Amino acid sequence: MKMKIVLGAALTVCAVTPVYAMSTTGVLGSYPMTREASGTSWQPDVTTHDGIHGAVGDWSTMVHATLNGVYDWQGGPRGDNLLFMSGMAMASAQRTFADDDVVNVRAMLSPDPLMGKRGYPLLLAAGETADGTTTLVDRQHPHDLFMELSAFYSRPLAEDVSAFIYVGLPGEPAFGPPAFMHRAASVDSPEAPISHHWLDSTHITFGVTTAGVVYKNIKAEVSQFTGREPNRRRTDIDHPRFDSTSTRLSWNPTENISLQTSWAHLRSPEQLHPDDNEERWSASAIYTAPFGQTGQWSVTAAWGRKNLDDGASLDAVLLEAALKPTDVWTIFTRAERIEAAELDLSGPAHGDAEPVGKLAVGVVRDFKVAEHAMIGLGGLYSFNWTSAHLQPSYGGNPNGAMVFVRLKIQ
Repeated sequence: MKMKIVLGAALTVCAVTPVYAMSTTGVLGSYPMTREASGTSWQPDVTTHDGIHGAVGDWSTMVHATLNGVYDWQGGPRGDNLLFMSGMAMASAQRTFADDDVVNVRAMLSPDPLMGKRGYPLLLAAGETADGTTTLVDRQHPHDLFMELSAFYSRPLAEDVSAFIYVGLPGEPAFGPPAFMHRAASVDSPEAPISHHWLDSTHITFGVTTAGVVYKNIKAEVSQFTGREPNRRRTDIDHPRFDSTSTRLSWNPTENISLQTSWAHLRSPEQLHPDDNEERWSASAIYTAPFGQTGQWSVTAAWGRKNLDDGASLDAVLLEAALKPTDVWTIFTRAERIEAAELDLSGPAHGDAEPVGKLAVGVVRDFKVAEHAMIGLGGLYSFNWTSAHLQPSYGGNPNGAMVFVRLKIQ
């Protein structure tokens, strides 16, 4: 296969979670600020965070920068290779008023559009469209330039009780676990999960409003949002529709555990099948704990289901883990199994469900080059399994690999 190269440059400001220099509690209620994750989702309280903190008047601020340069090789006749850049950009500001009301604003950007609208090769992945006429198959779509432009407002109602509202254009509705690039178990991997469109593809939604209530370690919330996936123009702001609904119940029983279950009805999520709706379910558990003096380890287990209009139900399961034995080494792994209806290129776009699986193992070593800057060198190898029906087109069970260089400013 001929190597394809996409060149671009971007300095991004990103964060695993929003953390604030002058704040001691979360955005949505009176719990540790370390519980905050993407959108309004939660993670374990003990999760460690990176960021450059500051203050502008009464506002606490945080920024964090990451840039990945990745060489991606995917084997077999349906594979490809690509050199690309990825990352995220995030900045946030928060203010707590005298009556303990909290306002937070957040902006998140991505250089992903620089890799081209077809994204990067990723065997067994499918979803969205690159050109408005065909579904991307065996590729991961690029994320939009604007990943989140949002605002939060929360107000205490009684002791340990608060209510909140969250709006985003784009934003993340109340569905699923934290988005994969925010979970401690997967944040160091440059490879998207093939279960992305079961669990957390709604993390970029052009038009979302979420309202909820927090009581101690329990959060109940409901969202009205746009069901349609972002269009193929990755640098614009899509028109909001607010035609879909989701609900989520979250519970952090201890400082090490975060649980959630959620449901969503998405109206016309796919541009290529505008008359088709989806019902989605998800449940997940995250366990995170310190390791040694400076390390941490984290595990995420998640399940997702799509119920389609034609009566089909497609399941996905994910188990991922990351171990940081020190503050410079990270070992990570992810195992997935999905039932996909788009991988059989000889049949209709939504054909029979085919079970496929992936196991990825990787490592990254960071080197501190300045007070707030680290360069990381890493790689991963992926083992793929296809159904008997798909093996002829995939050439059996082809594997894949990535090597990457990462700049982090924190």
